[in-house]
Amino acid sequence: MRILVTGGAGFLGSHLCDRLLADGNEVVCLDNLFTGSKANIAHLATNTNFEFVRHDIIDPFKYEVDQIYNLACPASPPHYQYNPIKTTKTSVMGAINCLGLAKRVRARVFQASTSEVYGDPAVHPQPESYWGNVNPIGKRSCYDEGKRCAETLFFDYHRENKVDIRVVRIFNTYGPRMHPNDGRVVSNFIVQALKGENITIYGDGQQTRSFCYVDDLIEGFIRLMDQTETVGPINIGNPGEFTMLELAENVLKITKSKSKIVHKPLPSDDPRQRKPDITLAKKYLKWEPKVPLAEGLKRTITYFKTKV
Repeated sequence: MRILVTGGAGFLGSHLCDRLLADGNEVVCLDNLFTGSKANIAHLATNTNFEFVRHDIIDPFKYEVDQIYNLACPASPPHYQYNPIKTTKTSVMGAINCLGLAKRVRARVFQASTSEVYGDPAVHPQPESYWGNVNPIGKRSCYDEGKRCAETLFFDYHRENKVDIRVVRIFNTYGPRMHPNDGRVVSNFIVQALKGENITIYGDGQQTRSFCYVDDLIEGFIRLMDQTETVGPINIGNPGEFTMLELAENVLKITKSKSKIVHKPLPSDDPRQRKPDITLAKKYLKWEPKVPLAEGLKRTITYFKTKV
């Protein structure tokens, strides 16, 4: 197939491009390089089935493709809060442009949504049927509400125009090619440990997250796109739940760092718990994560040693 990947030079997008090419497809990678990087796709430059186009998905685009994966949006708080209006535009106008193209060329179109649509959840773990607990006017709202609106658009295009959609809700994912300064907890802890700096934990460190290794996540993407039983939304993430303190201790152990753990105040609207209910992924996709946290951290730390 010929497949368009928006945000294809980003952390997740570049891994998806690798997988799609390995499966024998042609890939058009669209990215404005705001948080993506040419370094992430440099190894694909000589692949005749790969094409990179520098483009912002807020502006319309036309390609003859069989599938579209929409991954274009800054996903870490420092990046999406840097220009919050642009973040909302990327989610909303980007979705409209992807859906418009899918409608014209009759392509199956995939939306990379997020566990942030659940906000600070009052239900634990979070099933897809949970509508969420989101602050619509907070500092994180540009991302949370942008992604929620994108889901709305996907389902309205599906109902009104019979566009063939797939929607995934991504829970915390980590692995090689994460941006060293993206402000996410795994990269923060690894960079601080490798530099011998204090490891910063916000609050008491008892808040939990679930960490999915990137290869597992991409497998979930492919399986969702390859089946016809459900359009989603489907949670893709690792239901193994770890406190921030446990994650910090894991990183210190693997890096053999002498860094100390220090505590700082908790940011506003920071969720206390985040854990996916992956019942639907198991049912429809026969998917569950395979890479344990310790193994995934080792691979990620090996990558970061070349960058720090």
